[in-house]
Amino acid sequence: MRQHLPSELDAWLDKAKNSSVSLLSRFALGLESDYDAVLAGITLLTSNGPVEGHINRLKMIKRQMFGRAGLDLLTRRFLLTTAKV
Repeated sequence: MRQHLPSELDAWLDKAKNSSVSLLSRFALGLESDYDAVLAGITLLTSNGPVEGHINRLKMIKRQMFGRAGLDLLTRRFLLTTAKV
């Protein structure tokens, strides 16, 4: 999967589903249930990883300040955190 070879996806899923490692077989079943999305993730060059990272960081900042700050302070803190990166 690291080489982005969609032709090997079916063989890998079959091998993982029949694995003696239960976590791996359950993971493969989960991937198979959303096969089209997994195939698109392997074949397409685009990624939403950076966007997910920003959302994750925003949620962390919000949770840290829960109950102590309003939107103004949260916005200021986000801008300062972004400036440091």
